[in-house]
Amino acid sequence: MSAPRLRMYSAPPSQVVLALNHLRDKTGIPTEFSDEAQHEADLAASHWHSSGVERFIAEGARDARDIPFVTIDPHGSRDLDQAVACVRLDGDDDGERSASRAGRATFRVYYAIASLATFVWPDGALDHAVRERGSTVYAPDEVTPLHPDVLCHDAASLIPDADRPSCLWTIDLDDDGNVVKANVERAVIRSRAQLDYDGVQRAVDGKGDLPDVVPADFIDNLAHVGQAREQREIERGGISMNAPEQEIEERDDGQFELTYRATLPVEEWNAQISLLTGMCAADMMRRAGIGILRVMPPATDRDITRLRRVAEALDLEWPAEQTYPDFVRSLDSAEPAHAAFMSQARTLFRGAGYTAFDRGAPTGDEAIHGAIAAPYAHVTAPLRRLVDRYGEEVCLSICAGVDVPTWVRDGLPELPTIMAQTTQKVRTVENGAVAALEAMVLAGHEGELFDAVVTSVNKERAEIIVSDPAVISRVDIQGIEDAPSLAGKRVQVRLEKVDPAAPSVEFALAIDGSEADRR
Repeated sequence: MSAPRLRMYSAPPSQVVLALNHLRDKTGIPTEFSDEAQHEADLAASHWHSSGVERFIAEGARDARDIPFVTIDPHGSRDLDQAVACVRLDGDDDGERSASRAGRATFRVYYAIASLATFVWPDGALDHAVRERGSTVYAPDEVTPLHPDVLCHDAASLIPDADRPSCLWTIDLDDDGNVVKANVERAVIRSRAQLDYDGVQRAVDGKGDLPDVVPADFIDNLAHVGQAREQREIERGGISMNAPEQEIEERDDGQFELTYRATLPVEEWNAQISLLTGMCAADMMRRAGIGILRVMPPATDRDITRLRRVAEALDLEWPAEQTYPDFVRSLDSAEPAHAAFMSQARTLFRGAGYTAFDRGAPTGDEAIHGAIAAPYAHVTAPLRRLVDRYGEEVCLSICAGVDVPTWVRDGLPELPTIMAQTTQKVRTVENGAVAALEAMVLAGHEGELFDAVVTSVNKERAEIIVSDPAVISRVDIQGIEDAPSLAGKRVQVRLEKVDPAAPSVEFALAIDGSEADRR
């Protein structure tokens, strides 16, 4: 699903690693765990491997190893947070006849989330190290994990053919994807297979097969649930932006290159299950009056008016009666003008943060995630994100009818600040990595022309997306007649200057075979 690309635009690993090491140092990303934190992780992993299953079950965890879980992640992933099973309910269910109509459960989603509280002791050295990190940081050359490898890639990861502790969500849905009931409990699970998005999509498209251990109806059930939840998203006014993303990819020969990658349908279905779980968690927390929500301001009328002007400038027909979510879903990112609008629409997805609460939940817009159009909580990625461990423990306590642990309650108020600082560091590394690689792959190509699409125009500059290599940059448009009309148009740009040390890249717009004046 990646856009075609030329192999000539790549960067050698030595240069990339050097630039990224500098970026990590500058950002203050820790690369090593203290001896004390590593010792705690080793000890916790050893305890699980030696007697963890029996102890976990003796303490009240469910033995759910009979459920046919699989994991679905990008190829090569090792930190496996979630395992999923989708089951169609037939006959009697909890004493009631299941029927394919609204309000009665016809599908059950089992979603197992790695149980990090099993391994991280409150107020220990590892806990302090994890709170300092806040999140896993992904860079093209290496991953800086939230937890030591012995946990995130082994004892706590839901790897196949291994007994693992989990927070097991059981969510019953009617045939239209509406939630009938939801619960979470501690459980031991055993994943049958580690699947990747490309492999599952090939099976969906009839171009490949899944391992024999995967239930024969898995794809059909996943598709039904995913598509039903997509319809519920449309109804509530949520938005999933499916424009291709700029990514850094390491080739088989070790070289790095920039690509655009489109989201596969199976990724969307899997994402809908994660969103479903986060929405169920938020509902539990709000009803109990304690927890932490992921929030984002909803789009204002002023925002929508601005985007309608953008659509008009791009010659896109947006009927007055059509809602913003419906209009976005009607677009095709392969069309230049549509891609340009999507680029501008992303400006609505800003201002996300966390709201922690105790003894009373936020209401109204203060409780809403604007892109999801519903209250939502992060609970499905505790291997990679600190806040999810806390959210899971809140929901486990609510469903068990017990008090939320003191360490969770005491830690909630600090989480929004910790996660805000973490998010800033992650963005700095991610954006810095892309900027560095853009300069590296373009070095030596000064003076060449490139095909591009203009995504936005202001008084002095225009943003462009270069098709190959996958570069996003800006050009000076001062002195160009009718410059606003360039938005959404295909153009050619000339590479003027590259400075990998800065890093920076300068393009000039080429008009009628000559460069535009630059001032």
